[in-house]
Amino acid sequence: MATGHTDPQRRERILAATLDHIADEGIAGVSHRKIAARAAVPLGSMTYHFSGIDDLLREAFTLFADHIVGVFQRHLDHADGPEQAREVVTDLIHTLSEGPRRDLILTQELYTLAARRPEYRELAQAWMRRSRDLLERHFDPDTARQLDALIEGLTLHRALDGTPHGRELTRQAVDRITITSTP
Repeated sequence: MATGHTDPQRRERILAATLDHIADEGIAGVSHRKIAARAAVPLGSMTYHFSGIDDLLREAFTLFADHIVGVFQRHLDHADGPEQAREVVTDLIHTLSEGPRRDLILTQELYTLAARRPEYRELAQAWMRRSRDLLERHFDPDTARQLDALIEGLTLHRALDGTPHGRELTRQAVDRITITSTP
């Protein structure tokens, strides 16, 4: 195994391995030993880079939240005006629900952890705030909040449904929430 001096990406590999492990086995299966093995790093690297499992989980979930916010931003940056923003939100819902199953699992694992532990609830709330900030570029704050919930709910429903609803139904739901909204 490489030393820290010749392995500058070690910390990032540990975080990626943590997210992969959670997606494959869930939060309950996380341990320093399992993550070190998955990341192919010495066990001592775990405590060198992270003060404990909670530090590791917070940083890994922060990295994941940054990824999803990036997806939001890449979509919403292309909207010019309310009609285009509604179309972009519809695209976003379909992109998220048809995207990697890993992202869906990680989202639900974080939500479950946030429901139980306040420090993770703060992380989830910060993620939601960032998503709503992006939506507020195109919609008023109340509408952005409702739309954020719609995005999460429809993404989950579409991803888990054996016969997911089509784009037209998604667009109708987006329109119902946003049609009278002003930025």
